[in-house]
Amino acid sequence: MVSRKKKNSWKRWIKWIGFSAVLGLLALFSFYLSVRWEIWEPLPSSEQLADIKQSQATEVYARGGELIGKYFIFDRQPVTFEEIPKHLIEALIATEDARFYEHNGVDRRSLLRVIFKSILMGDESAGGGSTLSQQLIKNLYPRKDHGIFSMPVSKIKEAICATRLEKLYSKEEIITLYLNTVPFGDNTYGVESAAEKFFGKRTEDLTLEESAVIVGMLKASHSYNPRLFPERSVSRRNTVLAQMERYGYLMNEQRQIASKKPLKLSYKSFSHEDGLAPYFRASLQKKLEKWLKEYNKENNTDLNLFTSGLKIYTTLDYNLQQMAEEALAEHLSSLQDEFEDSYGRRAPWLMNNTIIQDAVRKSDYYKKLKAQKLTEKQIEDSLKLKRPMELWDWDGSKVVQASHLDSVKHYLKFLQGGALSVDPFTGAVRTWVGGINFEHFQYDHVSMAKRQVGSTFKPIVYAAALEKGAKPCDYYSGQQVTYANYDNWTATNSGGESYDLNYAMKTALSKSINTVAVKVMEDAGIPEIIDLAHRMGIESDIPYVPSIALGTAEMNMLELAKAYTSFINFGKPAKPYFIQKIEDNKGKELAQFKPEVAETPVFSEENRQAMIEMMKGTVTEGTAQRLRWKYGLSNDIAGKTGTTQDNKDGWFVALTPRLITITWVGSDDHRIGFRTTAMGQGANSALPIYALFQQKMNRSTDHQSIAYARFSPPSTRVLNLMNCAPEKEAGFLRRIFVNTDKPKTTRLEIDSTAVETPKKEGLFKKIGNIFKKKNKKDN
Repeated sequence: MVSRKKKNSWKRWIKWIGFSAVLGLLALFSFYLSVRWEIWEPLPSSEQLADIKQSQATEVYARGGELIGKYFIFDRQPVTFEEIPKHLIEALIATEDARFYEHNGVDRRSLLRVIFKSILMGDESAGGGSTLSQQLIKNLYPRKDHGIFSMPVSKIKEAICATRLEKLYSKEEIITLYLNTVPFGDNTYGVESAAEKFFGKRTEDLTLEESAVIVGMLKASHSYNPRLFPERSVSRRNTVLAQMERYGYLMNEQRQIASKKPLKLSYKSFSHEDGLAPYFRASLQKKLEKWLKEYNKENNTDLNLFTSGLKIYTTLDYNLQQMAEEALAEHLSSLQDEFEDSYGRRAPWLMNNTIIQDAVRKSDYYKKLKAQKLTEKQIEDSLKLKRPMELWDWDGSKVVQASHLDSVKHYLKFLQGGALSVDPFTGAVRTWVGGINFEHFQYDHVSMAKRQVGSTFKPIVYAAALEKGAKPCDYYSGQQVTYANYDNWTATNSGGESYDLNYAMKTALSKSINTVAVKVMEDAGIPEIIDLAHRMGIESDIPYVPSIALGTAEMNMLELAKAYTSFINFGKPAKPYFIQKIEDNKGKELAQFKPEVAETPVFSEENRQAMIEMMKGTVTEGTAQRLRWKYGLSNDIAGKTGTTQDNKDGWFVALTPRLITITWVGSDDHRIGFRTTAMGQGANSALPIYALFQQKMNRSTDHQSIAYARFSPPSTRVLNLMNCAPEKEAGFLRRIFVNTDKPKTTRLEIDSTAVETPKKEGLFKKIGNIFKKKNKKDN
């Protein structure tokens, strides 16, 4: 009786277990169908899987094919199967999916483990058991949140799509797709981007141990990031190598040799704020976004700078750009110390409350506090609150206890700089340095900043005078000119030149004598000067005032560069440009950009040659002599220095037969200038950047043809026109008053007498006649 009851009880238990198992299987099958029937979320169709589109970074290349940067949301660049090393594929399979070539997208042995551990027991740490195909689906179609059902829904979705994927693609194609989409550390997607970022090389050039490091990151891209955790990364690398040995891809000896090798990174970040030419890339981005908007509209496309994988080929010279950035940093890091020492404790960034408060109100932090409707007292307290803060200087970044107010004062003190080099015949930009540190100072001084250009404008004034009939050996008095109807404005000389000498025109330009420049301006005519400046490429407004002779007009470096190309390119200005061509992600050319060069010269060939000879004089005997005696440069160089009022801006323009380089130094706040002309003059503040740049170029074996190019000799006539003494005695002319309200009358002071003379002839020819009359009377 008892035994029969026990037997019946066991039967009931068996039936219940069987029934429960059937219900469980039905529930699992129903759950599977609910995912397949897209009750939880839409699944990618076979058609969508057949047309997988991946977000690709746009790459920017220098003229020599070097990668200088990217624009991306996810840093990803595709490679072909043939470009993937065999040992990288073997490392991937051994570590991530040992039975990859045996299954059809789902590894059933691993799936059982997933069902019982990950799904039924909710143990996510038990491992996913996903195949490469399933992981690829996860990369392409990120998981969604379904509460407690998130994991099982995701796993089933990935299994369904993986089997579809395996019917559409070969195993080789799946490996390629996987490696092109998988995330690595530091916001990097795809093996090509990872190879470039961590090892500075293409995927096809990776060594065995480097491949193992990259595959090792797949387990946890942050935890095994070789930049952040090198020891942990090496340990994981060796685990990957051990897996390769386990599955027969490596011999024991090969594994041991690779495991003992040290980790050697060549980290190369492509952040918009890091790397080579960040200011250039920022300006390039604006240009490309504008071009894309027009291109998409005209061609009914939807190309995107950050996702379409475009290839941008620029005119920038990779090595020259490096040299220019290094030269600017070397000089300004030294000049900065002198600049701060000259002010001491009375520096405007420490003591001038107007300047400090203006800078504070422009800061994002102040605007954020203001938006919170805090009182001025609360804002002031927040601005003075000290906390750990990272501050940058030329020695690097360091964390210090500082307030926002301290930070504002700190960054106010820095001198800024810019450097631009262009090919004078095409306008192709070779270097572009927009500032000293893009992370902290994003204002581009090449394209955005308009500053007074000082004496670098004088060659335009002198060229206009030559076109009007003046000659390089015409003599001009060094005496001052006062403009009565311009608030009695009077030009003064800053270099100690005598007011009592007559200077040859060529000498006055090389020594940058201001009092002569305004007289040359008078002979050339202000309208003629402005007209020539615009024809040479200056687009900014030029005020109709006599002070333009000294460079009070404001313009950016690109405009000035275009104007100076005229002196090298046979009188034809060449507009600076920096994009050669644009291709799509398949290599199809979308656009090509060609030089824009004026068809006709803006001045005669004779006058062009004369101007080059006069600007050579700036280097051999004028304001840029230190290029020779201090920096030892024997290259063919013509040039012009420039310094603005109160030493706010220092400039230097260097002209060589194959390159024009412009350098600038100053403060972003126009109210802060150098304390002395000796320190702030262009020859001291800006010229050294070019000098260091040229020295580097001279040492570069790849740039000898540019560095040591020679100017063509001028014609015999030009040489004869230049043959005269630099200066001579001036006589007794004391001062000249020019009243432009009476344009036909000029007032002259000679000794103690004043004479008004009709201005029917050139002003300074008339002065000669007055001299003759005065001498005759004295005799």
